[in-house]
Amino acid sequence: MIKNITEKIKYIGVDDTDIDLFESQYVVPDGVSYNSYLILDEKVAIMDTVDRRKCDEWLANLETALEGRTPDYLVVQHLEPDHAGSIAKVMGRYPNMQIVASDKAVKMLPQFYFDIELEGKTIGVKEGGTLSLGGRTLHFAMAPMVHWPEVMVTYDSTDKVLFSADGFGKFGALCNGGEWDSEARRYYINICGKYGAPVQALLKKAAALDIAIICPLHGPVLTENLGHYIGLYDTWSKYEPEEEGIFVAYASIHGNTREVAEKFADILRAKGARKVVVSDLARVDMSEAVEDAFRYSQLVVAAASYDSDVFPPMHDFLHHLAIKGFCKRRIGIIENGSWAPSAGRAMRNIIDRFKDVSVVEDVVTIMSRLKPSDIPALEQLADAMLATKCERCS
Repeated sequence: MIKNITEKIKYIGVDDTDIDLFESQYVVPDGVSYNSYLILDEKVAIMDTVDRRKCDEWLANLETALEGRTPDYLVVQHLEPDHAGSIAKVMGRYPNMQIVASDKAVKMLPQFYFDIELEGKTIGVKEGGTLSLGGRTLHFAMAPMVHWPEVMVTYDSTDKVLFSADGFGKFGALCNGGEWDSEARRYYINICGKYGAPVQALLKKAAALDIAIICPLHGPVLTENLGHYIGLYDTWSKYEPEEEGIFVAYASIHGNTREVAEKFADILRAKGARKVVVSDLARVDMSEAVEDAFRYSQLVVAAASYDSDVFPPMHDFLHHLAIKGFCKRRIGIIENGSWAPSAGRAMRNIIDRFKDVSVVEDVVTIMSRLKPSDIPALEQLADAMLATKCERCS
């Protein structure tokens, strides 16, 4: 796909609708886009390449968009293979082109491209570095750990365009369209979620720029209502809840814990909960469950005991939350067991690794199946969850 972003900047990226799992773990039913851009000034700069899966299609776009010109520079903002996977082929086609990247990326390049000649073909840049293309100047800002250490972003001060690397990216091929917030949230939380502080640092740099267009490496080019997207990134990277709500995540072996979770959700609704979302961790895509945990202001986990521990889908879920830096939430715990309940202890052992969370101390214990005598404990847990409101949620 070739599209004019401005008079001198073209989109030359490609859609991947054949991919089943992004990064071999995230379901992408609507595919994904690999974005690349071409700046045609007195000198010509390619802004990133694409995954090698779609290299031939991308090279065809590039050749068409060049209209006979030869690129002078390849700006590499991020070395992850879904963006840098076509460097060797494009360098083979245009051997006199210079690679412009952060100093860290230049040092890392031989790890991926030990089989091509890089001597004399790289230009390392630092924070505040610039590159003149003749009629315009590119300004580089380092963005370490958003979400690799070598990442940088690029600002074109002439057209007021921010090339944002993985920032503001979204799952979904461009040909499939789709609402931005949901798949951008799932992308951010699961790809960049651990790195809130670096994202905050990048947002502070972006705030000093006059930005009219954001060109990410995945998802649509953003040209309107930029405050909405930047505001969501600010919320997500501060680990603050986006909405007032209670996310009930359960892991049930034979359906008994599911019955408890669904009954608890009914109790919450009857008591006036603003929003209650229930998820079966054994069946839902894990990235969606992680997304919802970050989206809502409170979390309740309900799980069966298993091998003197907790049923693995719940362990997997809590492990994902831990490595993504889950924090600033109130958590309730429901366990189920038939002779020696262990799920509550096992869940608490992981939850205790979370920073800045409060746990409702009275764990609700169910023995095998939900009984009328269990209802008061569920009511008490519901009251405790509803006693806390999210002051900043919309």
